Amino acid sequence: MIKILGAIFILLATTWAGFEAARHLSERPRQLRMLRTALQSLEAEIMYGHVPLIDVALHLSTQIPKPISWFFESFAKKLQEGEVSVKIAWEESLTKVSRLTAFKQGELEILKQFGETLGQHDRSSQQKHIILALTHLDREESEARDRQLRYEKMVKSLGFLSGLLLVILLM
Repeated sequence: MIKILGAIFILLATTWAGFEAARHLSERPRQLRMLRTALQSLEAEIMYGHVPLIDVALHLSTQIPKPISWFFESFAKKLQEGEVSVKIAWEESLTKVSRLTAFKQGELEILKQFGETLGQHDRSSQQKHIILALTHLDREESEARDRQLRYEKMVKSLGFLSGLLLVILLM
């Protein structure tokens, strides 16, 4: 009886781990879409609304779902404190929130490079930098979607099958 209970726990744990890994694969494209939406809103606010960056970040923090909203909330708070530049506030917020997201190094590097140009240029140049970041994020999103389609089912199955193998080996 204890062996069967242990086998069920092992099987449940490895299956859960497989589903958790699959969830991580599906979170990345979703979060990249949210980030692209946020940057498009940022572009619209800068180009057509002439809204200050602090107000745009605060607005985006309420408009975009978590964990992307946490990034813009942190960015707005750092800008409101006024002790750091836009570049440093962007980088610190990115570092703070990056471990809470499903982003890989590629997306973080794109965002870091974009943050270096934020608030440094006139509106048209800023729009070009936003479009460039959006183009790079499009590429990353398509790669993330491709990985999700290729590996999501496999990871779920692998979690269950590794648990089954472990149970067989331990019996």
